Amino acid sequence: MEHLDDLLAGVDVTLTDEILDRIDEIVAPGTDVTRLDQAYLPSALLNPNLRRRPVSERGAA
Repeated sequence: MEHLDDLLAGVDVTLTDEILDRIDEIVAPGTDVTRLDQAYLPSALLNPNLRRRPVSERGAA
């Protein structure tokens, strides 16, 4: 139950473009983590416009 409570506490968190840019600096989009990742190329990497939803649409709710 504690785990669920912790997850639900983040429902209203919205990541800004600044935070997403900082994450991209740490792990660049398209970075392969495992061999299985190398066989998968998501459409968001092919079309950068698909990488981020508008801020108003980023909430989990």
